[in-house]
Parts: sequence; structure tokens; C-alpha cells
Amino acid sequence: MKWLPQAEAEIKKAPFFVRKRARQRVEAHVSAVGRHVVTGEDVRSAEKRFLKHMDEEVKGFQVESCFGPQGCPHRIAEDDRLVNRIEAALREENFRGFLEETVKGPLKFHHEFRVSVADCPNACSQPQIKDIGVIGAAIPERTDVPCSDCAACVDVCREAAVTLDSRDIGPVFDRDRCVKCGQCITACPTGTIEYGSRGYRLLIGGKLGRHPRLATALPGVYDAATVLELVKRCVRYYKQRSRDGERFASLVEKAGPEFFDRLSTESHGREMAS
Repeated sequence: MKWLPQAEAEIKKAPFFVRKRARQRVEAHVSAVGRHVVTGEDVRSAEKRFLKHMDEEVKGFQVESCFGPQGCPHRIAEDDRLVNRIEAALREENFRGFLEETVKGPLKFHHEFRVSVADCPNACSQPQIKDIGVIGAAIPERTDVPCSDCAACVDVCREAAVTLDSRDIGPVFDRDRCVKCGQCITACPTGTIEYGSRGYRLLIGGKLGRHPRLATALPGVYDAATVLELVKRCVRYYKQRSRDGERFASLVEKAGPEFFDRLSTESHGREMAS
């Protein structure tokens, strides 16, 4: 489908969190009438229809992901099923029905509960500003294999989290700087660095809007089963307390550190090494 420059300019006026959906709607309409070129008028007409029936478009939740196994060269996570499992769990919660019961007035997209899954710390799907963000993570560990002092790990680390010890003991990791991207592991030619553990970091309570809030990261790295369980716990917390469309991030902010202490305690025993 070809988009004329005017059409591209029009679609960029749509909020970024509905832009992909709006683009699909426009292309479906143009294709239905037998054309293969999208004009600015097509986008404006679709916008009018979209705004008029926005309430019908709201399904109650969104799960976004980045490029996935075929398109992300920095991919860490290996469980391709996690996104589908999260979607299935949220679908079971009947978010649409919950919002209809608790929100006064028409439903809008900002009422939806949003989860974002990123395959690596580049976080293309913006997990820092979603209700729940999931980011692939790999913790590097030093092995007994002698280091050749090639410094490949030092060169590849953009966070300057890896140094070579002058006493000939090999790479040393600054855990405070490390973003768990795993690039030093793949760059090491000798096997001196290996995966200590591999899983996901979890970010909780992000949002945009008038009072934006960056999501808070839970300490540690978790396997897919634990991530799914923690997502379910967050959803239950939200549904028990949210009234009139109050966002999950606002509830988390009001609860303060107690919420994160409780969530971390509930995940104890299933957390992977950090």
C-alpha cells in the first residue's frame, strides 16, 4: 500500500499509541474500495469515523511488543510465547466489562490497561511508560576460562560497565551500570564470559499524560512463569482499587514503596540470580 506524503503527514497527527491501529484502519478502508494509494483525505475521513465510534474500539487492554525474533538483532529473550500468554491472561480478565462498570461516560483508549514486552534493553516498545513493562535481560558472569585480554567486552559495552582487571583475573562487571543487555557475552571470543541467568526485568506503573510517571523497576531478573504471575497480581490489584478510570500508575504511586515491597516478597523464591 502506497502512502502519499500528505497522508503520511496526516497520520502523524494521531497520538502515537493509536497510530498503528489508525494506519491499519485506513489501509483496510482504501483496500475495500479497490485502491492501492492512501491520500490525505482518506486519513481525515477515517479519523472522523474513528472518533465517532471510539467507544466501540476500546477493548480494555493493549499488549505491545517490539520487532520480535526475526527483526531484532539485539534480542535476548527466547520465550516467543510470553506475549501470547500475557494477552490470554488479560483477555480472561474481561477488561472491557470492568471499564464499562467503573468508568463514567464513554470509554477512551487512555482507559485501557497497557503492557509492553521488549526483547532487549533498547526498549523500542516503550515499556518505561506503560502500566507494566517487560524487558529481556541477561546477567553476565565470569567463568574459569582464561581471559585473552582482547577487550572485546569493554569495547562493546556502551554503559562502561565492563573493565579488565590489571591483576590478570579477567573482566569485572559494574552491576550498577550494567543494563543486562548480554552484548559482552556474545562478544567474548574465549568463553570467559557466559550467561549467569537469562530472563526478564519487570517495570511497574508507567504512564504519560498531564502527570507522567516513569515505571519503577523491580530488582532482579525473572523467568517467564514468574513474569506472568506478577502481571496477574498487578491486574488483580488494579481491578480491586480502580474507580472511574483511575490509572494503575496512580494507584501504584499512592501506595508507595509498600506496593513494591509486597510485590517483591510475592516473587521471592522464583527470582533468578541478580
